[in-house]
Amino acid sequence: MLDLVNFYLIPGLVLGAIYAMSATGLSLIYGVMRFAHFAHGDLMAFGAYAALAAVDTLGISPWAAIPIAAAATVPVALAADALFYARLRRSLPAVLLISSFGTGLMIRAGLYFVFGPTQTGYGMGFTPPLLLGALRIQMRHLWIIAGAALAALALHLLLTRSRAGRAMRAMADDPDLARITGVDVAQVIRLTWAVAAVLVAIAGVFLGIDTQLTPGMGFNVLLASFAAAILGGIGRPWGGALGGLLLGMAEELSSFPLIDGAPLLEPAYKTGVAFAVLVLTLILRPQGLFRGM
Repeated sequence: MLDLVNFYLIPGLVLGAIYAMSATGLSLIYGVMRFAHFAHGDLMAFGAYAALAAVDTLGISPWAAIPIAAAATVPVALAADALFYARLRRSLPAVLLISSFGTGLMIRAGLYFVFGPTQTGYGMGFTPPLLLGALRIQMRHLWIIAGAALAALALHLLLTRSRAGRAMRAMADDPDLARITGVDVAQVIRLTWAVAAVLVAIAGVFLGIDTQLTPGMGFNVLLASFAAAILGGIGRPWGGALGGLLLGMAEELSSFPLIDGAPLLEPAYKTGVAFAVLVLTLILRPQGLFRGM
């Protein structure tokens, strides 16, 4: 039982927290703009590498570099919207989707050009795990879970306690009615991109801290992020967050040894769980598990 908690449930919760932050940003973008943003994963990688540049240049820890990563990612998201998406907003959804693929490729190519294709890391070194009786948890995992919880709380306060957040929810519920009642649509769209960029940049730094950095790191988790968003109900941020937690736990638990020490799935096949969850959700409950923004 302790092995289940130490080696599967805690890593699953960490992975789920990263998926949750990415999926929440995807759901915000879709809820406000009805737009499946396929460059989202590459914004995640951009945020992770922006933090790496800050770590290498300023000599700070990756935790301290998170605000720099977020501040660097927001202008990229806003520029992509101003240069590409805003001009195509009234086009067919497939046109916007393809344009987001192209935007993601450009961001990824820029990362390859500047940082190269080799795996790298933040150089944090080894820190002993925190021992709580027989429970062992890596300090980086504890900070990732706590950071994701703080980000969720900040988003909740933004959406429920601020005028801008209420405008975002109004746009998600009924865009036409929101326009009629005087909501500044352009401002809401800019705020949505900014919030989504901050969330995905933090998720990218967390993913880099937990694993390694490569220019394709965000694209590699894009399917899982979409699966989490669809599982929770695309366009519903809290559904995306819960879907991310469930999916992360499912991926890690899929390799838990059940009979004679043999895992249910080999670790190399864990990413297939996201695809299976995505397909089953679309077949059995296409509206997702949760309702409401």
